[in-house]
Amino acid sequence: MSMDAPGPTPGFLVWRLANKWRVAVDRALAPLGLTHAQYAVVGSLYGMGRTGERPSQRRLADHTGLEALYVSKLARSLEAAGLVGRTRDPRDPRAVQLTLTDEGRKVAERAVTVVQELVGQLLEPLGGPDAQRARVFTDELTALLGAPLDPSVPHDATHRRTP
Repeated sequence: MSMDAPGPTPGFLVWRLANKWRVAVDRALAPLGLTHAQYAVVGSLYGMGRTGERPSQRRLADHTGLEALYVSKLARSLEAAGLVGRTRDPRDPRAVQLTLTDEGRKVAERAVTVVQELVGQLLEPLGGPDAQRARVFTDELTALLGAPLDPSVPHDATHRRTP
């Protein structure tokens, strides 16, 4: 928190909410054998697959906001669990396409239901998922996620002299 602010900063609150959400999703999905990060992959593949998309690991990384290397690691573990199929993209042999297996689709459907129930609980103080306040909140979060953030120059670097 900032020493200048009378209360928690927006950044601190976003961080707290993100952590609260991650823990809640981890706990709710544990009976299905998924973590929140695995759900990001499985749930995204489920949604993308419903529109016919077979994303590459890179495309899925961009979609989820996860690092490409982490998506690759998650995809390998989900493949070992029989939930995800990984195949070479016929258009680009360097790229790996991801799809849900039949079992993966079943798990994803259950997981999506669980997470949707959590969304309802999270948004209840705003009137529920379909309430105007919840829609405004979602729009504001989307705007924040769309804002570019350049890495800051470390404080020490601003005071260094160049030779």
